[in-house]
Amino acid sequence: MKSSRLVSMLLLLQTRGRMTAAQLAEELEVSVRTVYRDVDALAAAGVPLYGEAGHAGGYRLLAGYRTRLTGLSAGEAGALFLSGIPGPAAELGLGGALAGAELKLRAALPPALREQADRMRARFHLDAPGWYAAADEVPHLGAVADAVRHGKVLAVRYRRWKEPTDVDRRLEPYGLVLKAGRWYVVAGPGPRTFRVDQILELTTTDETFEIPDGFDLADHWQRYEADFQARLYRGEAVVRLTPQAASRLTGALARARDDTAAVEPDGWIRAVLPIESVDHAHAQFLALGADIEVVGPPELRARIAETARTLAACYAEA
Repeated sequence: MKSSRLVSMLLLLQTRGRMTAAQLAEELEVSVRTVYRDVDALAAAGVPLYGEAGHAGGYRLLAGYRTRLTGLSAGEAGALFLSGIPGPAAELGLGGALAGAELKLRAALPPALREQADRMRARFHLDAPGWYAAADEVPHLGAVADAVRHGKVLAVRYRRWKEPTDVDRRLEPYGLVLKAGRWYVVAGPGPRTFRVDQILELTTTDETFEIPDGFDLADHWQRYEADFQARLYRGEAVVRLTPQAASRLTGALARARDDTAAVEPDGWIRAVLPIESVDHAHAQFLALGADIEVVGPPELRARIAETARTLAACYAEA
């Protein structure tokens, strides 16, 4: 609705300062022409909004102007209560702060919104970690989070997977990421990514650092994930699957299935799936039992055939 969009534009300008028409259009998911019309509507309503031309131009509110129009909708109030995940907040040492913030927010809501927010909190539970894995012990997470907040350099002893396994590193912690229940710190120089649970020793130094201009943690993590997936899958396998086996594929395998799937006359699905290595694919595909046939590469097909013969002989003897 236009009224909701005008409020959003006003709050964006109030919180971020100068913004170009293109930036406002991207944030509000409208055209630049719509932004121009909305700016005119705000000005006609008496909002002290003015534009600056040129390369460094954009729209800005008159200095000192603040609006009290910050009311929440029912959906927004509920979403705010869902966004506070108690477990990770407690791990970061912010459990008390989160509880206090939610208490204040709840007290500030009118009764109708408070009731809906309480209902959302009672009926939705967010549990980030995956199944079948014990939670990592992360004894240094609080210290890393504190260094992130205060821009302090860390001196750490870190355990990596290759030799030498235990190495000393100087980290400029740009930010923390929680991925599938595991904490990662993105740190300069680089930046590079480190598992926080693999930090063996940690010292917070008095040295400070500045995050490079233009660095955005969310954008960096998205690129890091894409690069990781590209490096992870170094080969391909042509397979035939039953529909049941095809439905059990997840992640990159499911995406590849959808992109390459062809249904054959017997109802099986032929697809090209990414694999990390022959060894990894051997174990991964065996888990699907007789619901998968590996067509190629020949080395992988031969490995699985040999395993099948060994299993058949074992059970024949039994």
